[in-house]
Amino acid sequence: MKKSLRFLQFLYNIYASILFLAFVLIVFPIALLTFFLPKKTRGNFIYLISRVFIDIIFILLGIWHKNIFETKHDYNKPVIFVFNHISYLDAIVILKAIRKQHFRGLGKFEIGKIPLFGFIYSSAVIMVNRKDPADRARSVSDLKQAIKDNISIILAPEGTFNETSKPLINFYDGAFRIAIETKTSIKPLLFLDTYDRLHYSKALSLTPGKSRVVYLEEISVEGFEIEDLPVLKQKVYDSMESALIRYKATWIKE
Repeated sequence: MKKSLRFLQFLYNIYASILFLAFVLIVFPIALLTFFLPKKTRGNFIYLISRVFIDIIFILLGIWHKNIFETKHDYNKPVIFVFNHISYLDAIVILKAIRKQHFRGLGKFEIGKIPLFGFIYSSAVIMVNRKDPADRARSVSDLKQAIKDNISIILAPEGTFNETSKPLINFYDGAFRIAIETKTSIKPLLFLDTYDRLHYSKALSLTPGKSRVVYLEEISVEGFEIEDLPVLKQKVYDSMESALIRYKATWIKE
């Protein structure tokens, strides 16, 4: 029985890979046609097209998504979205989570080298070479400019996958420094099910099922100065940690 289930999952993952390849082959020429548009316009358009195709792919994969709003969300102003990073699927679920406003995230420059997909990817994110201090500084400047252009940004303050049984791992300072310096509120998001849909340690482990993202209460940076960064970071961490426990995130074992 277990062998049969593993074989079915293998076939399902091959099917998912074919759908993703079809997405790349269809979107690439569309993205190519936008090459001469201003970068801001090009990025917004790529996200719009990508959302449409991801909606279709999720239906075909039997993954049903739901956004849960614990408080009302203001779509008319830029915020800094932060989320718990637990799966490779997070990057795709972002397109299901953020629907009615433009946003940008950081993208690894290595992914930009992937044929076809790399061009789509680099058109929609702010690329960064994390090993190059000058390039890291440039990417931070680009993130701040996005906020000035009324575009939200999304960052994973954990920096990498949480491979522990705790709700979260330690946060880096970047998102909170930008929030304070640009006076931009932080909107925490919880990715509750990507861990179960696609485990970070297992290739071809995608499964159908639910996908939920929770919008937590917005955290204002009003009154915070740069020396208050540790306090702000802890405030966001505590908000996300307690909510992940409350929603009984499945990777939490303690």
